[in-house]
Amino acid sequence: MKTQTPSSPTAARTLPNYVGGAWVDAAGDDVLNDLNPATGELLARIPLSGAADVDAAVRAARAAQPAWRETAPQVRARALYRLRDVLDAHREELATLVTRDMGKTIDDARGEVGRGIESVEAAMAAPHLLKGQNLEGVARGLDVELVRQPVGVVAAITPFNFPAMIPLWFLPFALACGNAFILKPSERDPLTSERIVELIASIPEIPAGLVNLVHGGREAVDAILDHPGIDAISFVGSATTARYVNSRGAERGKRVQALGGAKNSMVVMPDADPKLLAGGVNGSAFGAAGQRCLAGSIAVLVGTREQQDRSRDALVEAARGLRTGAGIDPETDVCPLVSAEARERLVEEIVNAEGEGIELVLDGRGDAGPGGANLGPTILDGIPDGHRVLTEELFGPVLSLVRVPDLAGAIEFVNSSRYGNASVLFTQSGGTAREYRYRVEAGMVGINVGVAAPVAWFPFSGWKDSIDGDLHANGDDAFEFYTRKKVVTSRWA
Repeated sequence: MKTQTPSSPTAARTLPNYVGGAWVDAAGDDVLNDLNPATGELLARIPLSGAADVDAAVRAARAAQPAWRETAPQVRARALYRLRDVLDAHREELATLVTRDMGKTIDDARGEVGRGIESVEAAMAAPHLLKGQNLEGVARGLDVELVRQPVGVVAAITPFNFPAMIPLWFLPFALACGNAFILKPSERDPLTSERIVELIASIPEIPAGLVNLVHGGREAVDAILDHPGIDAISFVGSATTARYVNSRGAERGKRVQALGGAKNSMVVMPDADPKLLAGGVNGSAFGAAGQRCLAGSIAVLVGTREQQDRSRDALVEAARGLRTGAGIDPETDVCPLVSAEARERLVEEIVNAEGEGIELVLDGRGDAGPGGANLGPTILDGIPDGHRVLTEELFGPVLSLVRVPDLAGAIEFVNSSRYGNASVLFTQSGGTAREYRYRVEAGMVGINVGVAAPVAWFPFSGWKDSIDGDLHANGDDAFEFYTRKKVVTSRWA
């Protein structure tokens, strides 16, 4: 059944899917409640779409894609120019929606929306980056050329922690390359994705059916993985789910990029600049309440015991001054977690760690707030080797401290992780920085900065268990992933 175009979220509204240029109800009746994590307010109800809903979106996408493929690359790029302008005009609205639905601070949400717009800007370079190669005269009268062609229909399965940015990691590049697109946003906070699709629907240069939106959970994901009409899948989420998406998708002949979890270390040398250290660690460990795959969840303190203690005291003092509260409050430093259930899970981790003799240097378990999701900065020390707080992605504002005597010990610890998403080093020594960037096993490295997220013209290049597949999001990798190469060898009499 067709529904009206979505308006502002209300407590009673059940979100529609967007299929073939129309807002339509999901086939089933099962729904989840979408709550504001800061207040507990019911924002909307999320339908749990199934295979029939996914199939409808695939059929719409496959019908729209051939004409879009035949559209000149520069015309497709102009449509992205239009998308960029529309998103920019609604930048504050989108940021407020991110804060309301996901919880993060309004400044963080503004940064997220800005990063998403940067991805659109990077994708505008399609007429240049889609160019192929040629080599004439490989033999007498024989020429060879390589051309790039779209893969067809692309689906993106995106997480709750960046409801604006990560859909925009994928959508503009997929469209620029001539593909149709299906978005399955997180069922925890899909209002921002819905609004982005609504804005896309207002752009006449992007034809109906080219972009589709399907809400849902596990059943919708499995339907995407199994549908023969979907050619490629982009995913961001936990390492376990990334492995599942990649394996099941690959078994069905799909191209998959699945970005997974992380356990990022921040190495603190004795000569670290105190101001850069405090700001970088606070932003990495406690920004977005630690709900980032680039969160710095371990601080590796290097030096003598006295030097390590001095670094620890500086980190604790800086973290103690952070304010926890609603993201919409400009004075808030640490936003709520995405849900009260997420807080309960983390509190259990803290209780277990303390019960096992780990020192709770800073305890963030205070007032849970109106929505039951607040958790302040928490710092742990005296952690045994191999403990889960050092090996597992907790996804919260919990910072674990590790002590090593020298840079070699720090590199050995960082490289022992099964993850290789990112790592950060704080030092004033250029030689130390060069040694670290050369030897560390991480795809993204920061020197004297916090979250080391590359700009959109570079790939988001995690290593090891932080990615399944070999092509990353953004940058040249995006154009590689969303196109297939065709090599033509020709001879003319």
